[in-house]
Formats: sequence, C-alpha cells, structure tokens
Amino acid sequence: MPTDSRGRLVGRAVIGIFYLAAGIFHLAAPAPFLTITPAWVPYPAAIVALTGVAEVAGAIGLWTGRWRRAAAVGLALYALAVWPANFNHMLIDMARPDANMLYHYIRLPLQIPLIWWTLWAGVVVDWPWRGRA
Repeated sequence: MPTDSRGRLVGRAVIGIFYLAAGIFHLAAPAPFLTITPAWVPYPAAIVALTGVAEVAGAIGLWTGRWRRAAAVGLALYALAVWPANFNHMLIDMARPDANMLYHYIRLPLQIPLIWWTLWAGVVVDWPWRGRA
C-alpha cells in the first residue's frame, strides 16, 4: 500500500485547489460546460451542476484523512466519465475555422496524467517506476 508523504501533501493541495475551482466554476457559470455536453447526456443542466458538486466534494474529501482514498477514486472516475465531453468539445471546435486546436491536442492526452495524479495524491497508487523495498 502506498504511503503518504510531503510530496503527496503538496500534490493533494494543488489538485484539490484545481478541482475546487473547477467545481465552483461549474456551479457559478455552467454555460460553457453546457455547450460541450454531448447531446446524448440527459438533463445536461442537472448533470453539469452535479459535476460541480462532485468536484467540490471530491476536493474537500481529498483534504480529509477519512475520505481521502474514496475521494481520489471518485474524482478519477469522474475525470474518466467527463472525457467524452472533452472529445465533444474538440469536435465542436473542429467545425470552426478560427478554433485553436492546439488546446485540444494538449488537453485530451493530459486527462490520463490528471487521473493518475488524483489517485497518487489520494494515496491510492504509487509511482509506476518505484522499486519495491
């Protein structure tokens, strides 16, 4: 089982602030998220609001000892679940001649390290190249 460390504390603070800010933004200004929500998602406004609540709750959970691991797993699953919206965002922008596609080419693959970072900060996984003691 991975152990907690000072590095994880810093990583947890940073990723927690990221998720907290994203959650607040989802709740306070949902319009940009609604425009990229795939058409097959039912009740998009409610889903965007729920994702904001999930991000805020997950960020708070990361900062607690009792809920840290569950929050990390939940946020990692959340990041995986919203990936289709990120792909949909890219498809929408591909239809626009003035779109900056570089954003998408960087953003989409970064979802993988974001998921791993969340799990690592939540003391669920360890460094993949770390040797056994």
